[in-house]
Amino acid sequence: GSSVFDSVHVLGQVEVGEQVWVGPFVMLDGSGAHLVIGNLCDISAGVHIYTHDTARRCVSLGAASILTAPVTVGDGTYIGSQAVVHPGVTIGSQCVIGANSFVNADVPDRTIVVGSPARPVGRVEGDGDEITFVYANSN
Repeated sequence: GSSVFDSVHVLGQVEVGEQVWVGPFVMLDGSGAHLVIGNLCDISAGVHIYTHDTARRCVSLGAASILTAPVTVGDGTYIGSQAVVHPGVTIGSQCVIGANSFVNADVPDRTIVVGSPARPVGRVEGDGDEITFVYANSN
């Protein structure tokens, strides 16, 4: 029951749950470690999820190793367009990741994060048709 656009790149160890929608031009890169996406997730257009990072190796002129670490996305999580998820991150269940966000730290269940780097701005509350997004005051 999952749907993956034909322009999606899936590399390495990637596990996608049931009833997941993966939009166009997404990169699911499990070439560094295991990448797990839970059930009932939506991964919007242009999202990149990585399990490796070569920046340290590059700037050290090859002296440092490539960072590799697994990534997990919990059930019922929405990842907005063009978001990038860094290796080693765990995103909880029923989260909302804002468009263009850079997620480089774990995101607890039912948390709304936005920005680069992504920061919590609200919570997902309720169940079923009674789901609401509650945002923190901006004072």
